[in-house]
Amino acid sequence: MSGNDEPVRINKFIASSGLCSRRQADELIERGKVTVNGEIAESGMKVTSGDLVEVDGKPVYPESGKIYIALNKPLGITCTTDRRDPSNIIDFLGLDERIFPIGRLDKNSSGLILLTNDGSIVNKLLRAENEHEKEYFVTLDRPYDESFKSRMEDGLPILGQKTLPCKVYPEGKRSFKIVLHQGLNRQIRRMCEYLGYRVVKLKRIRFINITLGELKPGQWRKLTAQELSGLLKGKTE
Repeated sequence: MSGNDEPVRINKFIASSGLCSRRQADELIERGKVTVNGEIAESGMKVTSGDLVEVDGKPVYPESGKIYIALNKPLGITCTTDRRDPSNIIDFLGLDERIFPIGRLDKNSSGLILLTNDGSIVNKLLRAENEHEKEYFVTLDRPYDESFKSRMEDGLPILGQKTLPCKVYPEGKRSFKIVLHQGLNRQIRRMCEYLGYRVVKLKRIRFINITLGELKPGQWRKLTAQELSGLLKGKTE
């Protein structure tokens, strides 16, 4: 695939994955074995790396140098590509490739952040942000009660709007997990502050189907083909 991700014919896309030749790819398409974003592919159609191309239900990706990384962001690292910021996430990773984060985590928050050099997937995921689940582990400065849980779940007025309904799962007197479908600026901290609580620890543990797993702070790994497929589909399983 080219650097500016221009559309290419689907047989070339499949062939570039190393799965088969262009002629064999055409045969697979004619037999209805190929889908693009869940729809049966047609001969001669064009696709980009932002499309989910599957052969016999299994995703294929061109050998194009695309990078998809899951990082356990430590506290103090800023989700910016501005190298003038000494705490920027790019210098922290120290990779040669030009990559950028998908969304952001506050400097004082830790946990899962995805990074890539694939601009199309960033746009796809951020456009549909309110459809995607994001899960966090939160610790407060003092114990909360059932009223706190129900009011968080129902939605609270912050930043001139009411937050979307969410789910809160207690994990102790001062801690809980929360699953959001939106990403307002400092949303969880603002929601808790509205109810008179202060967040002392905030860690993202899941984004759609990608989980933090065993990654320690500062560690990162590349996404698997299965994870990338689920990410593009927006599915948690």
